[in-house]
Amino acid sequence: MRFGFFLIFLTSCPTSVSADLREELEPFLDQHCYACHDDIDQEGGLNLLDLEFEAGNRENRAVWEKVFHRVESGEMPPQKKTRPDPETLSHFLTNLKGPLIEADRRDLAQTGRVHGRRLTAIEYENALHDLLGIDLPLANELTADADQGFTTTADTQQISHFHLNNYLRVADLALEEAFGRALSGDETFRQEFSAPEICSPGKGNNRGPQLWKGQAISWFSRLQFAGRITRTRVPASGWYRVTIHNLEAVNPGPDGSTWGTLQTGSGFSDEPLLYPMGLVEATREAKTVTFDGWMREAHLLVLKPNEAGLKSLPSKGGNFTFEDRDFAKAGFTGFRFDRITIERIYPNASRRLVQTLLFGDHDPANAAADPSAALDPLLIRFASRAFRRPITPALIRPYQKLAKHEIEAGQSFEHALRRAYHAILCSPYFLTFVEDPGPLDDHALAARLSFLLWKTLPDGPLRRLADEGKLRDRQILHQEIARLLAHPKAERFIRDFSDQWLDLRHLDATQPDPGRFRNFDLPLQLSLAEETRAFLSALIRENRPVTQLLHSDFGFLNTRLRDHYGLKEVKLTLGHGLQRVPLAPEQRSGLLTQASILKVTADGSVTSPVLRGVWVNERILGRTIPPPPENIPAIEPDIRGAVSIRDQLAKHTDATSCASCHDKIDPAGFALESFDPIGQFRSRYGSKKDSAKVDPSGRTPDGEAFDSFWAWRKIYLRQPERLARAFATQVLRYGVGGDLRFSDRPHLELILDQAARKNHGLRSLIHAALASDIFLHK
Repeated sequence: MRFGFFLIFLTSCPTSVSADLREELEPFLDQHCYACHDDIDQEGGLNLLDLEFEAGNRENRAVWEKVFHRVESGEMPPQKKTRPDPETLSHFLTNLKGPLIEADRRDLAQTGRVHGRRLTAIEYENALHDLLGIDLPLANELTADADQGFTTTADTQQISHFHLNNYLRVADLALEEAFGRALSGDETFRQEFSAPEICSPGKGNNRGPQLWKGQAISWFSRLQFAGRITRTRVPASGWYRVTIHNLEAVNPGPDGSTWGTLQTGSGFSDEPLLYPMGLVEATREAKTVTFDGWMREAHLLVLKPNEAGLKSLPSKGGNFTFEDRDFAKAGFTGFRFDRITIERIYPNASRRLVQTLLFGDHDPANAAADPSAALDPLLIRFASRAFRRPITPALIRPYQKLAKHEIEAGQSFEHALRRAYHAILCSPYFLTFVEDPGPLDDHALAARLSFLLWKTLPDGPLRRLADEGKLRDRQILHQEIARLLAHPKAERFIRDFSDQWLDLRHLDATQPDPGRFRNFDLPLQLSLAEETRAFLSALIRENRPVTQLLHSDFGFLNTRLRDHYGLKEVKLTLGHGLQRVPLAPEQRSGLLTQASILKVTADGSVTSPVLRGVWVNERILGRTIPPPPENIPAIEPDIRGAVSIRDQLAKHTDATSCASCHDKIDPAGFALESFDPIGQFRSRYGSKKDSAKVDPSGRTPDGEAFDSFWAWRKIYLRQPERLARAFATQVLRYGVGGDLRFSDRPHLELILDQAARKNHGLRSLIHAALASDIFLHK
């Protein structure tokens, strides 16, 4: 109550507050700050002696906000200086906090959090899929989004002439596909290839399967395109269902399984890229397996075992020379199967649904007699879905004029409709989020919810609630959040959010040194992200406490991951892929022990406590780490392992300018030094006896000592509010397209209070965040 009265008082007399604030702060600044930050010393370029408080100046407020954060966190005054007593500290922070919040709220009310935000590439693709019923992979056809931070962040988004050209081109591609299917029908393709057909290479080098006793066997080989099946080239680009009949492993590993890959590609050396269609796990028991994936025109299938350490099939001159040799008896590993079926599919929508999405109840043949009668309702219907709100006469009029102009010029009804649809898909009302400063209207809120949790347009129930003005009702809002999270489309949120928050999109950015990490292979690499996504999805679905991001009693493993982690005692069912398993407290659990996280925070050859420490602070603990000064050189780790990274950092951080940040960065980084660049546990930096020992000990910024990663983790498991604040902040930044502001602090505290009633469950945190004023306002 007193805080609310204080804000009302500030609102009534902002001028006097600005004038009197310096006088209130002066005793604290004089005693604790001016010695380093006056007009003479100005350490860090900060002169607090002459810094006025200008409520309307955003840059000025940013400086005062930084002062507030540094003092509140205990970073300033430095530990070696005289510390203010609790009452003095509280008085300073209280006097500064109120005016900063009020000034920032005024700014937000006038301009909003961001000026404008467009759809990301994946949001654009999903929206076109839902509008038209197509399934073309369009995201890669657009200008790439930023690859650092969230792609939803408005400040890093651009709309250049390159973007506009691509929007025009891709919208045309999408409409061509939709109208082609609706008017001409679906292309069909289904072909079954027997073992003799699969093993007949035709012209060119034979690097495919061997025909042995009536079955095909694809052996492991290091030759390029080994395992290619030349007969499986497809006639057109599209989605295909590939069925491998009676697949079994030949000479599987000790656990009875063999891992490999099904890929697609041209099969030619001048176009060497291969595209993954799926992970293949074969056992001694024959089993029919099915994969759905996109294949480019004239591409073929490449199927083979792909585990590290397998014996490579002998070859002469780049060809396999089978010569009726029994490679199974010789100990080679392969995939044996009877036949392969390839069938063209349309996973997103049937042709009938595509027709309905384009033409509604109208028959294009009949509409040609009176096109105007059909055009207007169809354009209004299409535009209202694309623009995510009811359509006014003024808004639809230009598209109606365009369609009618085409009709008057002698064009067909279908052509006129397609031209108008194309214009709608290139409108800023489709490409961007139309939001006014202040509270979001129901339709803007529906769009924000849907694009966050489903990465696409609002569906019918959400649109109806928005039309009825009911979406801002808290009970209804929470019901819709629960409905959206329970739908399979919510996996899009898990994938996109984890790709950016946890940097899973960069998993392929580095390739582990094959000389040092000989057991790292493609099946393992493809398993890493799936482990993490399945884990995060389960935590959210089951509303697990936020502390389980660091330590949980379960995880997701397949046999390849289990072997990588050395968890031999974990029981898995062979041939069932990724499985949920219980994990004992002393075993790996939580994000920071997963190889996906440990790989993206390393460079493939060595680890860096700095890189990992910054990552953990910013992604998990919620601390912002500023970039290093330009004159500070980077550390070059010793890849031989003779010198520990800790010894190198000790020299690097002696400087006062480095120490303040490294006090926060290094503890988490040192704790994770027990894991190498591919996520395996280690006690030394190299394999030799004289290699430097790993020292995972340290002291947290709060002064708590730890001697291992497990001890470091225990410290932060006692701080659920810190972890909850960090997670909620990440979700909100991703959802609103901008950073949280100083005036969001009370709202964030309310989110934490609400989630605390349910043990800071991740699902509860998402609910509270999406019902907060931060999310409900531009």
